Amino acid sequence: MKEISMPKVLISDKMDPKAAQIFRERGVEVDEITGKTPEELIAIIGQYDGLAIRSSTKVTKAILAAATNLKVIGRAGIGVDNVDIPAASAQGVVVMNTPFGNSITTAEHAIALMFALARQLPEADASTQAGKWEKNRFMGVEVTSKTLGLIGAGNIGSIVADRALGLRMKVIAFDPFLSPERAVELGVEKVELDDLLARADFITLHTPLTDQTRNILSAEALAKTKQGVRIINCARGGLIDEAALKAGLDSGHIGGAALDVFVTEPAKESPLFGTPNFVSTPHLGASTDEAQVNVAIQVAEQMSDYLMSGGITNALNVPSLSAEEAPRLKPYMTLAEKLGSLVGQLTTGSIGRISIHSEGAAAELNQKPMVSAVLAGFLRTQTDTVNMVNAPLLAKERGMEVREVRTEREGDYHTLLRVSVKTDAGERSVAGTLFGDAAPRLVELFGIKVEADLAGHMLYVVNEDAPGFIGRLGSLLGEQGVNIGTFHLGRRSAGGEAVLLLSVDDAVTPELLAKVRALAGVKTAMGLSF
Repeated sequence: MKEISMPKVLISDKMDPKAAQIFRERGVEVDEITGKTPEELIAIIGQYDGLAIRSSTKVTKAILAAATNLKVIGRAGIGVDNVDIPAASAQGVVVMNTPFGNSITTAEHAIALMFALARQLPEADASTQAGKWEKNRFMGVEVTSKTLGLIGAGNIGSIVADRALGLRMKVIAFDPFLSPERAVELGVEKVELDDLLARADFITLHTPLTDQTRNILSAEALAKTKQGVRIINCARGGLIDEAALKAGLDSGHIGGAALDVFVTEPAKESPLFGTPNFVSTPHLGASTDEAQVNVAIQVAEQMSDYLMSGGITNALNVPSLSAEEAPRLKPYMTLAEKLGSLVGQLTTGSIGRISIHSEGAAAELNQKPMVSAVLAGFLRTQTDTVNMVNAPLLAKERGMEVREVRTEREGDYHTLLRVSVKTDAGERSVAGTLFGDAAPRLVELFGIKVEADLAGHMLYVVNEDAPGFIGRLGSLLGEQGVNIGTFHLGRRSAGGEAVLLLSVDDAVTPELLAKVRALAGVKTAMGLSF
């Protein structure tokens, strides 16, 4: 019996020991090798199925190219600026993060920095410990009744809002993805950015760094802020124009700023250092004992779920699929992939559109993984580097329109999945179901009713329905030493067009296909593999 190898994970950054413990408890082999240079990491990464990182490891295109067995990258934390996600997606590698493990810690750090600015705590501490007693120098402000402006009201931003409301602050928020209903639920006022800049006494940022958010607090934006505004950033470096921030502090227009993150990190030097009313910390947002343990546990659990059962949580480049969903969806995804492969092998011409239509029980399930499975099966007939992760990306690159349709009512079958493709030659479809909710079965092929398993090597024949044809085909296969496993037949009408699907023990050779095509009545003959 062939020994089943355990999936293997590399932890390449310092992480709480509980991460390695969880991997081993879940049946995953793990190595903890930290501090490697990119060249050293390239030399060893090929043997691993998973890579668990924090912020130190930079997962570049070169490292991914060497990671020939890699299936998943897990970032213990929120930011994934250190991972080349497009390259990972193109290679079929799932990229996960842990957006909730350090949310409270980061939110609390933002609140702490807000108080530090409001009461000038760092300067007062340094002055007092220097033997001075400058009580009149440090005149602070209360946060009570002040307006806090949130730029970003997602997971961390919403926690900051909750804490600020508890401090009797008024909270306004700019977030294009914040619905009016969610704003009411959070107790915040949803506003546009210019309105926030004009009204906020304190501004705190809680948004990822994207092309849309880079320098969201630009020189122009900072000029629109309220006189004496205090700004806090515990999110990502690059959200604030640091030169413009210094100019605002020097002029006195900005009353104070506190940064936990910088454009360049480690920030060993910065023009902001030494500026009055400026507070800085070395990216401490997630630096609490609780957060370090939480993100380590979460990344190990998420990666183990994916490697052992196919569950996908907090992925950034593929639809989520819970560990509970994965076993239920697995037979449907197998069916979807086989139908995609079938239609891909039988279709010629330029593909303009592919439609995935689910009926009955299939329509009640998470559709995204099934769609990805169809695309993976379809595209695998064109390239051997495709899987569920990169299939949607490859389909988009090829200009394919992908449609998803669901019909919850049952038809002739309790559950049905239909895959249709539109080409320059017309539209064709195949359909399949699950027997016993587990065994994939083809039930329709280009409009012809047929029941067949889709497995191994198969011979596909379209012929004129006429007496004696099956006998002639059987004799030919016998003469060629081809053993038939199963035989499936369907036809449109008596004397019309018929379809045969035969499972055979070995791959169908070009020589055999030539002989089959030479038989009277044969319109099409192809070899299929699943």
